[in-house]
Amino acid sequence: MEEDIHRYTGEEVDVTYDVNRCIHVKACVEGLPEVFDPDERPWIQPDNADSEAVTDVIMDCPTGALHFESADGDLEEPVPEENRISVVPDGPLYLHGEIEIETPDGESLLSDTRVALCRCGASGNKPLCDNSHADIGFVDDATVDDGESVTDDEPPDDTLHLTPIPSGPCLVGGTVEIEGADGAAVSGTETALCRCGASDTKPFCDGTHNEVGFSGEDTGDVNRTGEERL
Repeated sequence: MEEDIHRYTGEEVDVTYDVNRCIHVKACVEGLPEVFDPDERPWIQPDNADSEAVTDVIMDCPTGALHFESADGDLEEPVPEENRISVVPDGPLYLHGEIEIETPDGESLLSDTRVALCRCGASGNKPLCDNSHADIGFVDDATVDDGESVTDDEPPDDTLHLTPIPSGPCLVGGTVEIEGADGAAVSGTETALCRCGASDTKPFCDGTHNEVGFSGEDTGDVNRTGEERL
């Protein structure tokens, strides 16, 4: 998992942009085009709108590619009160909450409130999504009707802990609601999410990664869809 962060400085608020986490959701471009314009250079101009409008749109970015820092420290992104995982049809998992991605040894890889997690198996920036699902033609209707895959075996925890297992699933611990594209949802404190893209119970793991020879290695060959904006 690699960062490539660029900073765009304004009088009241700075915007940071991680190229490797952008998958062209376009929440920024469509939400505040006077600030986020891919045809302009620099493509982010924070002073073209008031700081509240800028920060509101940044918090709509589901991948966490965009963040903000205020000059006086008065503006901070609030931590969501609830943890939620939204399953995107033919796409990634959007995580929203107090999120910690950790190694199996407990080392912190990423702390954030917004993350797009790869579930097609093809990202070059695992465990994060880099839009490779579009390149490989990943297909899934984003339902979560397998409620047995989410349990309450772990104690409640406001922090959502995610542990990508090498060549295996992503283990999840913490209080969370997992919502499908049809609005149906399941909740609990423990589950295992598919990372290989081949599970028959997506978004949950069913052990198929062992059969398909899935490698969870971060190759570093990131599909940098956001690079064209620099």
